[in-house]
Amino acid sequence: MTAANGDREARGASPGGPDWDVIVVGAGFTGLGAAHELGRAGLRCLVLEADDHVGGLAGTFTVGGRQLERFYHHWFASDTDIFRLCAALGRADLVQRHHGRTGFYYAGGIHRLSTPLDVLRFAPLPPADRLRLGRSVLRAGRVRHWRELEALTAEEWLVGLGGRRVYDRVWRPLLEGKFGPYAPEVGATWMWTKLHLRGGSRSRSGREVLHYLRGGCGALLDAWLPRLAGLGVRVRTGSPVAEVLTGPAGVYGVRCGHEVISAPRVLVTCAPGPAATLLAGSAHPAAPALRRRLAAIPYLANLCLVLENDRPLSDTYWLNVTDPHFPYVGVIEHTNLDAPEHYGGRHLVYLSTYLPADAPLYRMSDAEVFRYSLPHLRRMFPAFRAEWVRAHHVWRAPYAQPVITRHYSRTVPAVENAVPGLYLAGMAQVFPEDRGTNYALRGGQRAGRLIADRIRTAERRAGRAAAAHASHRTGADHD
Repeated sequence: MTAANGDREARGASPGGPDWDVIVVGAGFTGLGAAHELGRAGLRCLVLEADDHVGGLAGTFTVGGRQLERFYHHWFASDTDIFRLCAALGRADLVQRHHGRTGFYYAGGIHRLSTPLDVLRFAPLPPADRLRLGRSVLRAGRVRHWRELEALTAEEWLVGLGGRRVYDRVWRPLLEGKFGPYAPEVGATWMWTKLHLRGGSRSRSGREVLHYLRGGCGALLDAWLPRLAGLGVRVRTGSPVAEVLTGPAGVYGVRCGHEVISAPRVLVTCAPGPAATLLAGSAHPAAPALRRRLAAIPYLANLCLVLENDRPLSDTYWLNVTDPHFPYVGVIEHTNLDAPEHYGGRHLVYLSTYLPADAPLYRMSDAEVFRYSLPHLRRMFPAFRAEWVRAHHVWRAPYAQPVITRHYSRTVPAVENAVPGLYLAGMAQVFPEDRGTNYALRGGQRAGRLIADRIRTAERRAGRAAAAHASHRTGADHD
């Protein structure tokens, strides 16, 4: 018996059969959520991750002895999928409730926007427009279904809610900072999702309530990976998939480096562009049309500069930046949500921007990004000095934000498609929700359950066919 056959038999596979029932490409929350469901269904599942860590955009690094996400994270009250996962893993204690202070940086000043009273005091708008801003947020919350808005751009909808001046001073800079040249194309559904989430995560006093995990996503992953292993799920990091292998009948495995790993079903959880690349050599007749559809979805990259400071910049957690000359769209002071004592006394700040992956800032070295950012920080926070920074980190994600346009429901890829055995689940498919770990998890779980159901259905059909064939043969023998 060969070593390969021995390995297959050790996993319960027949020597001549496929290596795995399902291969999952990507070990972010979508991939891990799918693998969890597949493992629970008793299926042999392999997860292949290109990076040297799991978690995707929720991957972590260490600061002051505690794990911190490379890209900022928090959860709203509606993010119940994450909370249920923590409880299922016996770690409901990880979920902690916080009040989040938010604000706007506009015309050289910081303005609080955490409560309804803050809106009434918002100096960049005249009093009548402050009322329009507050009323527009309330009116947005009364929209019960995103389909009511799918034919509108965000600009059309927001101008209709609060007027042109409110749009130009509050919403337009945020959309342009987030989506750059795509801002005029962004659909109203994307903005509705944002307002809907924030409106549903407030206390009775109107203060925004956010949740964070004690120990961050790293603590959750530390509890999750052993559970997956116990379900028979194998996770391999440092294993970039180069190609999903297909023939005229559909999927039969993947190519990972020089290795071919066989499976009749593959779930791809990366962004649509890279997913299209994985199908470049596909022999299935439906693959070219699918590749064109996937490649047509625009994406933006994200760059996060994380500062470890010896003192705080401000008392604001989330600062939206509406200054077009400031290179970041958000200044997120994480330790105004989770205490600096948890990170060895360091005050942690994310400077976040969304931009094309070929933008000059994205292509700078880490040291260049840091030096470039310092004068901008001094302009926003005049007391700030470079000596406050004890360490800095730069993290990049080439596929961070899908551009949600009008009628996006016509564009979003389905989990199933015309290539048998190929499944797709990723951030571009959580619509009408926006990207986030909660919806990544939910999408992965749904995809895992769907695949398990398809396998069970196929097995039942095969069993009925075999029984019918045996019955027919028995009858023929009696004749």
